[in-house]
Amino acid sequence: MTQDPQTFSLTITDVELGLPDQLSELTGLSRTRIKHAMSCGAVWREGSTSLQRIRRASAKVKVGDKITFHHNPEALDAISLTPELIFAAGDFSVWFKPAGMTVSGSRFGDHTALNRWIEINHRSGDAVFLVHRLDRFTAGLVVVAHRKAAAADLSKQFSDREVEKRYHAIIHGQLKKDQTIEERLDDKTAVSRITVLTPAKEYSLIEVNIATGRKHQIRRHLMGIGHSVVGDRQYGSDEVDKDLQLAATTLGFRVPGSKYKTETLHFELDETRVPFLATNLASD
Repeated sequence: MTQDPQTFSLTITDVELGLPDQLSELTGLSRTRIKHAMSCGAVWREGSTSLQRIRRASAKVKVGDKITFHHNPEALDAISLTPELIFAAGDFSVWFKPAGMTVSGSRFGDHTALNRWIEINHRSGDAVFLVHRLDRFTAGLVVVAHRKAAAADLSKQFSDREVEKRYHAIIHGQLKKDQTIEERLDDKTAVSRITVLTPAKEYSLIEVNIATGRKHQIRRHLMGIGHSVVGDRQYGSDEVDKDLQLAATTLGFRVPGSKYKTETLHFELDETRVPFLATNLASD
């Protein structure tokens, strides 16, 4: 069996034979491996009205259900990183997501994603609603909702640009003055406001306040002005020995459901959670 990612599909015609057995016959993988893949979120069912993951080997299926197994051995064998709980409330919680951890899963599984980790380890299977995202290799603060009403409220705050979002980054080159980048991304408005914290000859430490949240916005904007983020191998940096030097350090939002906009929360990472900002900055 090749170790490259593969997608297997079948349509249920026999409900007497368990799904792990059917997938085992289809793929040549053991039932144990199939069960593991199911628990990791790699098996999907397309019913008459929805597409959902099937996690339990004992899950009931119906004749006509379309089953898809996205098999990626590397993804299935990955071990989850551990986020840190910063603040907990009934309707929402705030977390520190380590660099290398995704916020949500992919078709190949979600067992190493932040939302699934919270479901299993913090909320005991209760709902976790994502209201914003961070890139996989960006560390920092993330707020998630645990009730639909809170999710709708927080999502609106993000879409209405009411949420305070600030990032710290180490970039290549000496950036001598503050500036605002207004460069459209993916044919959409994108605005990044940059404050220089420590200008140096080889690298500069900056703070970025984004008014919009386009995909890889900070990294793309900084590449566009010739000051790519250190460790960003996707957008202009060639270091192979450094992690991405970018972190979401500040998050401020109105308490979901509060009647007054003065009821806000503000979170800011201290240096111990983003030590690279203090230790990796080259001096003159």
